[in-house]
Amino acid sequence: MANNKTTNKAANKMITQKGFAIDLKTWGPFVALVALGLLGVLINPAFLGLDNLSNMLTRSAFIGIIAIGATFVITAGGLDLSVGAMAAFIAGVMIILMNSLVEQFGAGWTTILLGIGASLLLGICAGFINGIVTTKGKIEAFIVTLGTMGIYRSLVTYLSDGGTLTLDWAVRDIYRPVYYGSFLGITIPVWVFLAVAVIGYILLNYTRFGRYCFAIGSNEKVAEYSAIHVDRVKTLTYMLQGVCVALATIIYVPRLGSASGATGVLWELEAIAAVIIGGTMLKGGHGRIWGTVVGAIMLTMIGNILNLTDAISNYLNGTVQGIIIIVAVYLQRASWRKTGP
Repeated sequence: MANNKTTNKAANKMITQKGFAIDLKTWGPFVALVALGLLGVLINPAFLGLDNLSNMLTRSAFIGIIAIGATFVITAGGLDLSVGAMAAFIAGVMIILMNSLVEQFGAGWTTILLGIGASLLLGICAGFINGIVTTKGKIEAFIVTLGTMGIYRSLVTYLSDGGTLTLDWAVRDIYRPVYYGSFLGITIPVWVFLAVAVIGYILLNYTRFGRYCFAIGSNEKVAEYSAIHVDRVKTLTYMLQGVCVALATIIYVPRLGSASGATGVLWELEAIAAVIIGGTMLKGGHGRIWGTVVGAIMLTMIGNILNLTDAISNYLNGTVQGIIIIVAVYLQRASWRKTGP
């Protein structure tokens, strides 16, 4: 009897410990976000200013939207390194198209909407190319997307003749509210970010497609034996990533009204970092949309805090982000090694 009581206590203790670990996995990014926010307040009270918070959230929308698409790709066991170059290429084509349509349709919303439609179509096509070459060609996603990254980057450089593509000023004046406008005191990019996050959460957690992503990322062979169309699902994740890149580009273009070979540099690394910081496993099989949202905000917050203090140069933003990424992955692996998926 004594042995049974001892065994039960030990089992309950293990369950409690494992439950705590699981909660830590779920809430860890949110705790880190709050801690980072408190650090920002201690460094400079202006951190909580409405203008600063609005600017920070708006800037995080670009990477956040792309990162939500990356969550699906990584959850299904893939990887996309081409998103930054893809955004630059889409922005370049979008600007060229809208400038050419001004003569026919004028500098109005018809021209802008046609440009937006072209952007979405390009994103879907670019994602499809990444997905189909990876799945049907049986080539590692790292290699495929590294190749398309070079292709998209060189194409936009060619289109701009090594310089910068600039949107027609009359079109830009009409288009500006897509970035600078607000609704109920919240900027349009943040609303788009929130909408994409909600849709992404529903897709990943409450649909068959989301369950298939988890299954494929966990074990692709078992997923095939379970009659899941693995190639189709993985290709769809890359197409979804392309749509997210297109959406981010649509709200990015009116900000600067230009595109060049330098547009979107390192966006792919920031998007992947946001996904990993948010708790999604890089090896696949487990993903969190809201964790990704928090990860994207954290990355932007780091740069914002560095801008508000003289203690560390803002040129070291990449260094700080890199350290946080490495620590996040280390803690993530250590946690999952102890408790299991």
